[in-house]
Amino acid sequence: MIEVEIRSFISEKKYKELMDFFMSSSDLIRDVNQETHYFDSEQDLRIQKADDCSKIWLKKGLIHEDAREEIEVKLPKEDFDKLELLFSALGYSIEIKWFRHRKEFDWNGIKVCLDHTKGYGYIIELEQVSDEENTDNVRDFLKKKMDELGVEITPKHVFDERYVYYKENWKTLV
Repeated sequence: MIEVEIRSFISEKKYKELMDFFMSSSDLIRDVNQETHYFDSEQDLRIQKADDCSKIWLKKGLIHEDAREEIEVKLPKEDFDKLELLFSALGYSIEIKWFRHRKEFDWNGIKVCLDHTKGYGYIIELEQVSDEENTDNVRDFLKKKMDELGVEITPKHVFDERYVYYKENWKTLV
């Protein structure tokens, strides 16, 4: 499974505008608080505790790429502390923590996430799953949809810079 994602930082005003739009024009799938721990791994390895579950997941490739293979295992939310102990026992340490409120919508077959991450900002993400042969077509389609929403796609280097800043300062930002 290849996850194709297009994302952008947005202002709080645009976040509220998009929230109103999606609440009236699409199906709300989830409204959830999430705490995500990124590990000091050569791969993008994470665990997450949400209101409804816990999960382990690995995203192959570089962070902020538009298309990456993803492996995900969902568990009961009560197992989060065990996950933390397991990865610690395996020698991984927590590199960064995210505290996010996410609203997830189904907008005509497109997964839309409106996020507010403490200390990081407001983000919109459009996502569809694809096979490897169609990732470029899906990416182009999602870019057009972002344009229809009046959202300029944030360049990857801006995400990379903000990520590095957050990674270095997250303990004081949260």
